Amino acid sequence: MTPAPEASLEPAPPLPWVELRDLDELWFQVAGTRCNLSCTHCFISCTPQNDAFRFLGLAEVRRFLAESQALGVKEYYFTGGEPFLNREMLPILEETLRHGPASVLSNGTVFRDAQVAELAAIARGSRYSLELRISIDGCDAPMNDALRGAGSWDAAMRGVDLLVAAGFLPIITVVETWPAEETPSILERFSETLRRRGYSRPRLKVLPTLRIGAEAARTRGYGAEERITAEMLEGYDRSQLLCSHSRIVTDRGVAVCPILIEAPGAHLAADLAGALRPFPVAHPACSTCYRHGAICTNLGSRKEGDR
Repeated sequence: MTPAPEASLEPAPPLPWVELRDLDELWFQVAGTRCNLSCTHCFISCTPQNDAFRFLGLAEVRRFLAESQALGVKEYYFTGGEPFLNREMLPILEETLRHGPASVLSNGTVFRDAQVAELAAIARGSRYSLELRISIDGCDAPMNDALRGAGSWDAAMRGVDLLVAAGFLPIITVVETWPAEETPSILERFSETLRRRGYSRPRLKVLPTLRIGAEAARTRGYGAEERITAEMLEGYDRSQLLCSHSRIVTDRGVAVCPILIEAPGAHLAADLAGALRPFPVAHPACSTCYRHGAICTNLGSRKEGDR
């Protein structure tokens, strides 16, 4: 009889834990995983048919807003899926803006004139700012539509036009799916296109790819070596990691961050108070945040004319 192999005597490496320093930002997965587009690089694989996570209603959002105030939350973010597929999105924003600044991450393709006019009225009526972040992945239709689907460039650019005409200064987020050395010229071309359409000083934010979800199938997933270790956090500014100052509300409870809502162990509690505990940044996607920092927040947007 063959003897069983001896168990390894090597101790497992310590996990790279990150404390929640302060709960500065609260996110809402307000549209679940439902989106009108099927982008081939989406790290959550949101589609028109994906109901893995469901919409959040006004009553649910209101409950977490109330809890957030006692915990010192300073600003709010809304993501999906496509947030404006949620029929309660405007009332949700109106309620949120009574508590603090809000940002919505949208693909910009579903805006209508009356809806944008109401958004502008809600923004004007609040003492807090309302930011719109629009995802457009390329400086022209062929580049964008190869990732986001035919016609998505025209629809998103019309959405940007409506927002600019209503007085918004939308942040245009662009995922870097090309060689990094091409980024400056692509941004300049994109800025020029936006200026020609009337957006005089466009704000652009470049995002790295996250090699999970649909992006893992489009290119590749993470390698085993692409992980944060405890040693890597020594002397590192942990405020660069979203999990040190943020949490996200989903229909399954509170998760650590918008990137990991599908990861095992990422859902921490049913309420905010229970989700204030540390989290091990051991998922491979955490290494992308480690390298780039401030991926999800509005930090790092570039305004035309900045150098």
